[in-house]
Formats: sequence, structure tokens, C-alpha cells
Amino acid sequence: MFESLKKKFSRTSEKLEEELIEEAEAEDNLQEESGSRFSFFSFGRKTDEKKEEEVVEEEENLLPEAEEIEEVPEAEEVEEIPEVEDEEIEEEPKEEKKSRFWHRNKDKDEPAEEAEDEEIEEEPKEEKKSRFWSRNKDKDEDEEDVSADGEAKGGIFSFVREKTIQEKHVEDILFELEMELLQGDVAMEVATEVVENVKENLVGKKIKRSNDITEYTYYALKDAVEEIISIPGKSMTEMIEEKKAQGEPLVVMFVGINGTGKTTTIGKLANYYLKKGYTPVIAASDTFRAGAIEQVTYHADNVGVKIIKHQKGSDPAAVAYDAVEHARAQGKELVLIDTAGRMQTNTNLMDEMKKIKRVSNPDLVIFVGDAITGNDATEQARKFNDAIDIDGVILTKADADSKGGASLSIGYVIQKPIMFLGVGQGYDDIMEYDPEWMLNQLFSEDEEIVENEA
Repeated sequence: MFESLKKKFSRTSEKLEEELIEEAEAEDNLQEESGSRFSFFSFGRKTDEKKEEEVVEEEENLLPEAEEIEEVPEAEEVEEIPEVEDEEIEEEPKEEKKSRFWHRNKDKDEPAEEAEDEEIEEEPKEEKKSRFWSRNKDKDEDEEDVSADGEAKGGIFSFVREKTIQEKHVEDILFELEMELLQGDVAMEVATEVVENVKENLVGKKIKRSNDITEYTYYALKDAVEEIISIPGKSMTEMIEEKKAQGEPLVVMFVGINGTGKTTTIGKLANYYLKKGYTPVIAASDTFRAGAIEQVTYHADNVGVKIIKHQKGSDPAAVAYDAVEHARAQGKELVLIDTAGRMQTNTNLMDEMKKIKRVSNPDLVIFVGDAITGNDATEQARKFNDAIDIDGVILTKADADSKGGASLSIGYVIQKPIMFLGVGQGYDDIMEYDPEWMLNQLFSEDEEIVENEA
């Protein structure tokens, strides 16, 4: 997922490193340094490891009282152990010493074999030294030096005199990044914002070794993306609970163009909240499209929820109203209103959608967009937001989106949160959107680490 964006980010780091190393070499300001070269994505794992250590420390701090209580029975048990058992315990190390003695004799009998082994082991060491200066070896050779932590032995440089990242070092590289982001269906304002934030974070940084360049670039890009995707907003589950406390159902209206998976998403959400213990009801307010009522009825029957429907061509606002009244009367917590797909340029259908909103008075208006369409989905969301003021976004087919342009852009452009992602074709293939999850997808991936180091 989002492979294209990940490669763009890692290439930016590599280009900046090459730029600074070439300049330092021309200035005679470069020297070999022992150690391991970190890959771009290795810093993502280091962050995760720190979090795990903090969790472990917190758990250890919660156990001091339990340890003190355990100390008393341990002392009592020691007093009850008879002396005979102590003697038996002492005999065991003697046997170990005897076995070690025989091993020593064997070692003395095989000095020649050890010498031969040492000569064989010396050869790979020489190979590693010779490979230090070459960073463009074949992929198979590089993979041998990359550890599970994303570290590669050799290839690390340090600067005799400390260098400072200047605007001239990043200008061309960030321009290339901006163009690549635009080609990857990232919205213009998002690409510009990312590049400006990265530039602000990098320029002026002091660097002593090549690993510093990779680390600073990694965190500059991660911070820039985090700022873009972190749009505040309540989750739908929290809103259901708030409305439930008031004795009212949460009313959600779904809008979007044809073919984005709006009706299927409603079926997935009905299944999602049914499994959480809520009772949804679906309103078949798409009375315009042929087969729409049958389609949403099929999904409702499959997941086992009530559907409120009228005849084809009837007033969609009336269907939505009846569904809300049914939920109130039956004590159901969630109303999901399906509406006809429409292009944002179709004035008549947009006016009809405004009427549905006015009559049903939804708590949430959610735009459903296809992640694969990239910039088109972002522009559609912008138009719908201008027309009826949407409250959130659901992106379908996110699992098949290699570019990631819509996922990165859509929330920032309309300043409304992404609420769910469709990640497959089954009813269970939907997940609540989490910015932290998105960051992890973009900045930590084991398979990509090896590929980028090659």
C-alpha cells in the first residue's frame, strides 16, 4: 500500500546524501568511518522500538509491590531445603568441569584445523573493506550486508569539518520531489506544503556523518506528512454513543458520484456496527438509479439489518425521513442513508441531495470516494463540500492504491477527516482511519528497506 509515495520519500533522502557527499569530497572534507549505514526506513523501526521500551518500563514500574510480596515466601522456602539437597546441587558443577576438561584436550588435539578455519574467515573481512567505497554493487551483494534492523556494514562517511545543510543543497531535490508528488496524484497545495515544511526543517541542520543526512530527511518528511494528514474530528463510534445518551439515533447520509462503492460501503458499515453491538437501519434513498433499491436490499439482507424502502421514482427525502422515524420508534442507534450517485456538475441532482439533507437533518454527511482515482476524488470532495458541507470522507479501494495521492490529500484540501478506509471486497474489509497507521504505512516497511538499499 502506498508503495509509490514510499519510494519517492526514500529517493529524496538518497539524493540529498549524494549531493552533500559529492560536495564534501570536492572540498577534501570526507573521510572513512567505521560503523553501519542506516537505511531510510530503519528510523521507523527505531521509533517503534523506543515505544516498546517505554511500554516495558511502564509495566515494570507497576510491579514493585508484587515483587516485595514475593520476597517473603522465597526466604521461607530456602530455610526448608534440607542440607542433603544442597550437597546434591553442589555436585552438578563438578560434572560440568569434567566435561570442560575433556573439551580442552580435544581442542589441543586439533590445532591445525583451527588455523585453517582462521585463514578462511579472513577472506570475507577483506571483501567488506573493499566494498566500503562502492555503493552501487549488485543487489545480491548489498543484501548480504543489510541486517534485519536496516543497517548496512560499510558505506558510512563522516566530514572532517562539520557541514550545514543549505538551501542550495535541497532546492533542486525538493523541486523534483514536488513534481513526483504531483505525478502521484497528490494535490498541488499538499505537495507544496510538504516541500515547504521539509525545506524549513532541513535547512540549517548541522551534519557530521552521512547517517545524519538520512535521519534528518526521514524525520523532516515524516513531520511534514503528519501535519498534512492529522485533521481533528470525532469518530463515528463516539458520536453514536453521544446520541445514544440523548435517546436519539445517529443519522448518517452518504454522498458521492456513481461507481465509487457507496452502497457497498453502507453494507460494510452496517456489518461493522452490528458486530459492535449496535442496531443499524438502512434507508434506500437512491430511488433514481435502476437496480439501486435491489442492490442495497441485497446488502441489507446479507448482513441482517432492516431496510426502509419505497418504490422506484418516489421521493428520496421521504424514504430518509421514514428511516429516521423508524429508528427512533424502535430504539435503533444508527441510520445509514443511501443516496443516488451524481456528478458534482449535475445541478438538479445536487439540489435533490440538499433536500434530503434538509428533511432528514443528518448528524454526519460523508463523501465516499474511490482512492484509486487520486486527484479526481479530491476534486469531487471539494465540490460536494462546497455544495452541502460534508463532515467526513470514506475512501474505498485503499488496498489497491499504490500512489496514495487521495489518501494524503483529500482531508487536507477540504479540512475534513477521513473516517474509514475500504480495504477489500468483503463485508469485514473496512477499517477506521488512524493517522498514526497511515504514517506507519508510509515510513516503515521491511520489504521496502531492502529494495531501497540495493
